Amino acid sequence: MGSVEAQRTITGWAATDPTGILAPYTYTLRNTGPEDVYVKVICCGICHTDLHQIKNDLGMSNYPMVPGHEVVGEVVEVGSDVSKFRAGDIVGVGAIVGCCRNCHPCKRDIEQYCNKKIWSYNDVYTDGKPTQGGFASSMVVDQKFVVNIPEGMDPEQAAPLLCAGVTVYSPLSHFGLKQSGLRGGILGLGGVGHMGVKIAKAMGHHVTVISSSDKKREEALDHLGADEYLVSSDATKMQEKADTLDYIIDTVPVFHPLEPYLSLLKLDGKLILMGVINTPLQFLTPMVMLGRKTITGSFVGSITEIGEMLEFCKEKGLTSMIEVIKMDYVNKAIERLEKNDVRYRFVVDVAGSKLDQ
Repeated sequence: MGSVEAQRTITGWAATDPTGILAPYTYTLRNTGPEDVYVKVICCGICHTDLHQIKNDLGMSNYPMVPGHEVVGEVVEVGSDVSKFRAGDIVGVGAIVGCCRNCHPCKRDIEQYCNKKIWSYNDVYTDGKPTQGGFASSMVVDQKFVVNIPEGMDPEQAAPLLCAGVTVYSPLSHFGLKQSGLRGGILGLGGVGHMGVKIAKAMGHHVTVISSSDKKREEALDHLGADEYLVSSDATKMQEKADTLDYIIDTVPVFHPLEPYLSLLKLDGKLILMGVINTPLQFLTPMVMLGRKTITGSFVGSITEIGEMLEFCKEKGLTSMIEVIKMDYVNKAIERLEKNDVRYRFVVDVAGSKLDQ
């Protein structure tokens, strides 16, 4: 307990320019303050957002940048005012490590919508020092932004839940779509999409996976348990399924037309956007007006929602489908992620990579 006498020097893997190539990078962590939790990283998922950030796809990247926001680790030390955690706990850290705590979203415990939120990496703390993510041996994080991983949940399986899992769970919860019997669509079967299928099925929904080709049909139906598979280029099948879905979770992270998917929604159906896209999307207004349909978006989830989601996944026995790698494979993994060549989430074995040695 208590604060550390000196700052720790640690090693992470950082991008230093928009090529996005990661390499070892040494930097210091702040002292463990009264509200801080010092976490030794066990593993960290690789999210499509990491790809956008290291390559400056959104034009806001600052280097050197240590990515990673699906972090699971072991508590090594806690500050004097920390009550929820103790040394030895297995905990998670997601996309956000700070917020203003005074705005309307913060007071409603949906701090992910705070205009002054602080990202886990590619951001700065209030003292101006850069934040760095989970592709590193350790992190120091304010206790508000740390969650307990349920006992018995494998760290590598839990890591993607901290982003991909809660990104799906949050809108289903917020928009009143948790009740059984709904008919939902999952557009895109990647890291977020595969968790969408699992979580929606566990809620008792009839789930249709929508994809641009037939190549993931077997995986969707036989491995993930989806009820139907719809190829978006099959105009006849798309027409047959018009007005059948209560919602569609759109996880596609590149430009795509919206009209084909809006036509699948019932009256008052919702198209929920989740992919980070740096070009404008387009649609014809009658596609929305004539069915009183909603195009909306949702962003990760709050700390409260992450906790709820983890307990839900534990109760239902849900896990991520992952490929575990060591840090020295991370650049190859990012290349593969860019080609959608992963089923369905890379997770870096950070502890096993022994970065500080």
